[in-house]
Formats: sequence, structure tokens, C-alpha cells
Amino acid sequence: MANDIQDDIALMQGIPAVQTILEVACHLTGMGFAAVARVTEDRWVACQVLDNIEFGLPPGGELEVETTLCHDVRQFRGPIVIDNVAEDPAYREHHTPKRYGLQSYISMPIILPDGRFFGTLCAIDPRPARLKNNATIATFKHFADLLGYQFDAAEKLKSAHSSLIDEKAASELREQFIAVLGHDLRNPVASLGGGISILSREPQSEKSTLVLNMMRGSVLRMSVLIDNVMDFARGRLGGGISLAKDSDSPLGPTLEQVISEIRSGHPERSIEASYDLSAAVAIDHQRIAQMFSNLLGNAVTHGSPEHPIHVKAWIADGELNLSVSNSGAPIPQQALQKLFQPFHRGEAGSSLQGLGLGLYIASQIAEAHGGRLDVASDETETRFTFRMPAG
Repeated sequence: MANDIQDDIALMQGIPAVQTILEVACHLTGMGFAAVARVTEDRWVACQVLDNIEFGLPPGGELEVETTLCHDVRQFRGPIVIDNVAEDPAYREHHTPKRYGLQSYISMPIILPDGRFFGTLCAIDPRPARLKNNATIATFKHFADLLGYQFDAAEKLKSAHSSLIDEKAASELREQFIAVLGHDLRNPVASLGGGISILSREPQSEKSTLVLNMMRGSVLRMSVLIDNVMDFARGRLGGGISLAKDSDSPLGPTLEQVISEIRSGHPERSIEASYDLSAAVAIDHQRIAQMFSNLLGNAVTHGSPEHPIHVKAWIADGELNLSVSNSGAPIPQQALQKLFQPFHRGEAGSSLQGLGLGLYIASQIAEAHGGRLDVASDETETRFTFRMPAG
């Protein structure tokens, strides 16, 4: 049983979206501590935490499960939300707030797709907070659902790698895995995106505008992550990257749409674009947009925020060229050699930015178009350039 719990904790810790979800949860509520916890009948163990109030509980740390309100969440499989303990008739005398010195609290159950209870997504703070509103509760519910689906997918992948499976079983696993990513994960992410759009149309304070922009950026990163993992799964389990080429539509509007999406999630970043596209080229616009989004997102993550990102697209000598360049520290030579390999994430400081599939998928999309993706990096700039035949 203990080994099973440790395996569960390790799987949840390996999901890149967990840290982003905790950051958004704290920004959304103004609370100082958030955690994803594995909760059983007799144990409460923190899988991952974000601690801005020096609560003192690290990842892997344990609390006596009977002293937590998550114990009640597990028993009743429903959320607990407290704005102000001192004014809450049900919890002002409860032993948990007294023991841990908290005044605001929210805990949402994480239920796996097969109905198993995993644990909770929870947040606490020694100050009151406004939590009992539809937007906050719905966001925590979507986040808990997303964590449940991602854990289930990670569990299935681990199971697949630990056993020998025949061709039929591999096919069933591929279809099931892609279905989980394509449907069950996209739905809560789409709901979050829709909710953010609705809230953005209402009057907002400066702080709430910043939080909404950060949430929009997080949703965009999760969408890109889902696309990358789906393509990697297809490539490894069969199917590869398929193309639906269109030789009539211009490339410019496709690039502008991607730039607009990146800008909405990172309004503080400057992106300068110039195009010299004399004719339409036979490309898969959706795939090129995915590749471009990965390259532009990489520039936002690793480029200097004080300098603009430059995008250029042009046709010359029978080739379509698309480049994305940013200022900042150069990529080390040893890292350049592995940059387009799957699960390579660069230096340790950037290890939480994703699975390390973005540049790999981008290179695969380039190859599928009969082209290539090159990189050059020095003290002046880092530039990724995509080239393919224009004829």
C-alpha cells in the first residue's frame, strides 16, 4: 500500500501542469498556499505545493489525515469552501482551522475517470478570502478534473511501458490514450478558456486583469501541451504526423492568428512581424500554426523580456522561409545537439516549462512538409528557421 501511494505521488509530480495550476489557484484567490495531495483513509501526503506563506510543508510532506478537512472531502466526495472561518458557523469551532491557523480554505476532490478518489486540490491562507463564487469554484473543479485526467493518462502510459503488449492491445491503448487527450482533456481546457473570455468582457480591476491574462496564457500552454503529447503518441504508437495541405490560402493570416493568441497570454511581450509572401504555398495550415506556436512560445519562455521577438516569413529561391528570433543568453553547444530530441528540456532552470516535446514536434512537422528546422544561437540572438520547397 505504501509503495502504491509513493508511485501515485511520483506520477502526479511528473505532470508539468501541476505547478502552473497551483500558481493560477493562488493568483486567482489571493491565497498563499496551495497543494495537490494524495489522500487515503489513513494518510495525507503532499504531491506538490506552492508555499508563499511559509506554511512549512514541502512536497512529500505528510499531515495527520484526521486533522485535515481533506479527510471530510474524501468521505463525502464534495468540495469544502470557507471564506472566513471566524464567521462560518460550521467551522469556526472546528479543530482543523485552529490547529493550522487558517481563516480561508478551499478543497476540491480529484476523482479519476474510473471513479477512484485520488486526493484533493486545496488552498489555505491565514487571512479571509472571497472563495464562495461560481467562477472560483468552477475553476477549481475544472483544474481538479484536468489533474484527474492527466494522472489517468500517465498511469496508463506507465502500465503500457511495464508490460509486453501485442499489436491489438497497442492499437486499443493508442485509441484510448488519444481519446482521453483529445476529448476529456480538451473539454475542461476549453471550458476554462470560455470562462476566461466571459470574465474578460466584464469590468476588471488591474489585478484581476493580470490574473486573467496569466490564466489565458496557462490555458494556451495546456492546449499546446495536449497537441504535442497527442502527436508524440501517434508517432510512437503508429500513425505519424498527417498533413492536409492547402495550396490556395495565404500563410500570413495563419501566422497572425498564432501571434494574436501568444500576445493575449503574454501582453507584456513585444512581437514584431514582417512578411514577404508573394504567393500561396501548399502547406497544412493547422500544422504550420502548431509548429509556429511552439517556436514562438519557446522564444517567449527563453528570450529576454526587455527585447522584442522578431518573426519573418518570406519566399526566396524557390523556398518558403519562416524564422523566429529572440535576444537572451545563447543556447550552450551541448544543448544544441539535443534540442530537437523528445523530452529534452534544456537547462535545469527551465525544467518546469513543459514536457520537452515542443521543438521535437516542430521538427517533425517541418520534415513532414519536406523541409527542415535549423537553429543558430550566439550572444546576439537565438534564431529558429524553417525552410521548405515553395513549389
